[in-house]
Amino acid sequence: MYRTHNCGELRAADINKTVTLCGWVQKVRNLGGMTFVDLRDRYGITQLVFNTETNAELCEKARKLGREFVIQAIGVVTERSSKNKDIPTGDIEITVQELNILNKSEIPPFTIEDNTDGGEDLLMKYRYLDIRRRPIIKGLQLRNKMSFEVRRYLDGHSFMEVETPMLIKSTPEGARDYVVPSRIHHGEFYALPQSPQQYKQLLMVAGIDRYYQIVKCFRDEDLRADRQPEFTQIDCEMSFVEQEDVLQVFEGLAKHLFKEIKGIDMNYQFPRMVWKDAMEQYGSDKPDIRFGMKIHNITDKVKNHGFKVFDDAEYVCAIAVGGCANYSRKQLDEITEWVKRPQVGAKGLVYIKYNEDNTIKSSVDKFYSPEELTEIAKFSGAGTGDLVLILCGKKLPVLNQMGVLRIEMGNRLGLRDKNIFAPLWVVDFPLFEWDEATQRFYAMHHPFTSPKKEDYDILETNPGEARANAYDLVINGIEIGGGSIRIHDSALQVRMFKLLGFTEEKAQAQFSCLINAFKYGAPPHGGLAFGLDRWAALLNGSDSIKDVIAFPKNNAARDIMIDAPSKISDEQLDELSLIIKPLTDK
Repeated sequence: MYRTHNCGELRAADINKTVTLCGWVQKVRNLGGMTFVDLRDRYGITQLVFNTETNAELCEKARKLGREFVIQAIGVVTERSSKNKDIPTGDIEITVQELNILNKSEIPPFTIEDNTDGGEDLLMKYRYLDIRRRPIIKGLQLRNKMSFEVRRYLDGHSFMEVETPMLIKSTPEGARDYVVPSRIHHGEFYALPQSPQQYKQLLMVAGIDRYYQIVKCFRDEDLRADRQPEFTQIDCEMSFVEQEDVLQVFEGLAKHLFKEIKGIDMNYQFPRMVWKDAMEQYGSDKPDIRFGMKIHNITDKVKNHGFKVFDDAEYVCAIAVGGCANYSRKQLDEITEWVKRPQVGAKGLVYIKYNEDNTIKSSVDKFYSPEELTEIAKFSGAGTGDLVLILCGKKLPVLNQMGVLRIEMGNRLGLRDKNIFAPLWVVDFPLFEWDEATQRFYAMHHPFTSPKKEDYDILETNPGEARANAYDLVINGIEIGGGSIRIHDSALQVRMFKLLGFTEEKAQAQFSCLINAFKYGAPPHGGLAFGLDRWAALLNGSDSIKDVIAFPKNNAARDIMIDAPSKISDEQLDELSLIIKPLTDK
């Protein structure tokens, strides 16, 4: 072995031991008669000390070390005279007796420290260097512990880990597939799985009554901070269960992870909220309930006062922002421009300032008396000193816009503390969502989601009101995962396909394996999938899932470290019988 200990484990109890350490040179400090070297590995940092008086040649060798040199140091653990309370090894240092350079390093393109001077593109290009930094190592260590604890919990609840294929059949619904051409089967393609949905249901038919896997999934969609083209799911399915059974088991998993990863005991049942209430009170199906600022429907309060914008609107809603009645006109104009951005989509913003002295000031006060404005403000949840922000338009878009504004105001006011965790289940989602462009219903989750039993009778007559037997776990405004009770009855599945516009032939072409399997005794079953990347980022306090993925793609879905995707050779194209068409303007 090159080393007897790592750079994070030695303590005062090890004083006088002779040890051998290996690692990367973090920093060299030449103080004349003494030279200090900070030696780093993934476990921590240990200070090495060289003394000119005792070994001038060795001290001179240490002074010539460069950043990121790989070295081996043999020496005695001694008590550090100037202790460093910021690191676990800060009470000791190694008085070096032998120094070996295992590999030299060029000057790295950025400083490999907690707070680096490298931009994101540079860090991504040299990700193997970026991973040496403590924040990235910490994220990967947390992710590793999460994966271990997930397996430990599920194994203790009789789940079996089963791997499913990566090369599968392309099916409609959901995001765009990544496809893989087959060389053997001319003109045919595999798809990379968006999830193992059909396979895990087939495992239920096969009698594997409790399945899970920690699995890679792939979706060709626009990226953002919590999305990558390839991501990792904790994918689970159970037989002979109803919704309550699934929620209890996986709420238990969540509590287990919070206890083991963060040391937090959650000795309470997670609150539950139906989708309709989440949208109307928070403007989101993944509400952050760490703070109030609920949305209030003030449509009836503001109509028929001569203000055409409100009079013509389908829906008018408001939030009360605590303690912000003192906002200046400049601040209010800035918020107004913020909600007009394409990412939010509002046409404008109305405000009411409910001042500390009980006076009222509003951008629409020529249409409403002070008494009417006071009533609106109080109905919106405001007290003296608060600011009321109002949006209007079509109901669902306006609720979404107000939900985004609510989160923004929560951020501005520091109400979203990363050290506070507020989980809840969102249940009773709509079964379908209407698409104006294609003038048809789509499955909000997927075609195998079961309707609520009490809504079976309205599937054909009023599909827009049918509710899904579906559920999401939301923590701090982040959808950590979700799932549903599945359809296990062939007749009901045929009804669902028909409502989604599938002909019998098309349904057979896309889902024949699952349809046929259901003929041989499919048990009632349901499950869910958690996003491991998102959950790890949340527990790590990260704003981006890139911090907990070893080799992520950038925002253009490109791996700039190995330069992927890339062109392939003409010989490969010929083998696959593929021709690359030139791009044309659309």
